[in-house]
Amino acid sequence: MPLAGEPLLVHALRRAAASGVLDVVVVVAPAGACEEVRDVLAGLPLPDLRVVPGGAERQDSVRLGVAALPDDVDVVLVHDAARCLAPPALFELVVRTVRAGHPAVVPVLPVSDTVKRVAGDVVVETVDRSELVAVQTPQGFACAPLRAAHAAAGAATPATDDAGMLEALGHPVRTVPGDDRAFKVTRPLDLLLAGALLAAAAP
Repeated sequence: MPLAGEPLLVHALRRAAASGVLDVVVVVAPAGACEEVRDVLAGLPLPDLRVVPGGAERQDSVRLGVAALPDDVDVVLVHDAARCLAPPALFELVVRTVRAGHPAVVPVLPVSDTVKRVAGDVVVETVDRSELVAVQTPQGFACAPLRAAHAAAGAATPATDDAGMLEALGHPVRTVPGDDRAFKVTRPLDLLLAGALLAAAAP
């Protein structure tokens, strides 16, 4: 998906690279599109770029991406290209927090909307939002626990969140402040917002 003439992936990786914390970049691409992705990213200053085909589910794709990493990697960031404007400082904060001794770290924002639990079209209860947060990426992990979580998950119910997989194994998940710019581009309105933010930041 293009944003201001460039794919979301390019915007996402440009900001990740600007953080200065990357040693290896693994892009998990749709099967059959790996060469195209390499061509798209050719102009970016990315260290040790590796492009691998993904799997049927997000969990499969992350597992394949982690498998492509060198054995000596100590911290892994899992990031969605759709969060293409996540600022460099967020990547640095997540890595620093993992290295402080936390096996799993997620950036979060407080939930501002009222949240209700429903059954069909009937409200069952109003959920206390003071204990709720919205989780963003990049999510950071010590490499060994992340590998173990994916090995333990196997072909179980697909996970939409890697931190949840570590939770299931008893690892504590640390939160750090997220960033409004790390919103996920999923709807046409999100694309308009991202374009406006880019235009506002232009010199």
